[in-house]
Amino acid sequence: MLSKISAVLLLLTISSATLHAQQSWTLKSDNDGIKLYTGPVQNSKVKALRVECTFQANLSQIVAVLLDVNNCTEWVYKTKSCTLLKQVSPSELYYYSEVSLPWPVQNRDFVAHLTVTQDADTKVVTVDGPAVKGMVPPKTDIVRISESKGKWLITPVNKNEIRVEYTLTVDPAGNIPAWIANLVSSEGPVQSFKALRLQLKKAEYRNAALSFIKN
Repeated sequence: MLSKISAVLLLLTISSATLHAQQSWTLKSDNDGIKLYTGPVQNSKVKALRVECTFQANLSQIVAVLLDVNNCTEWVYKTKSCTLLKQVSPSELYYYSEVSLPWPVQNRDFVAHLTVTQDADTKVVTVDGPAVKGMVPPKTDIVRISESKGKWLITPVNKNEIRVEYTLTVDPAGNIPAWIANLVSSEGPVQSFKALRLQLKKAEYRNAALSFIKN
């Protein structure tokens, strides 16, 4: 049961903001090429997460997966639902997601604003998607997450390989003890990144071509 609570710490997989430059990280696991770090957060008992991994894919492939929010349930750990709310442009959107948790812990949900940018010189892609307020009214039986900051940095290694660094800070809200959240937070990120590896191989993403991304 406790392992499922880690979903709260991951499912803002597509949420973002920069962590403090002096953030201190401790390596917690190195599993199947997926490195998971945790770090203290000022005025919070819930630790920040950083995940590092390489994928056999190009920039357009992974961006296409991240923007395909309606299919997040296929790879983001314990996602019950994920729905596109508003497509602002090809590289910007709003979406709603619900995180499935076991009784008696209430499910969590959030609204996120997803944006994709690319450095013209380095080709490094940044995917931001902080949780935002509004757009979907809070539900009485689901705890709304409103504070979450994370960042995807996607760096091309060569034509068919990318390096991903994902950072996340989140307030899971409601009655989840911080020590439990921190204890089990390793499972969600590792399982999601393993699933992302498989997602990238699907036909609908293998030949992805995005006008705003240069590979």
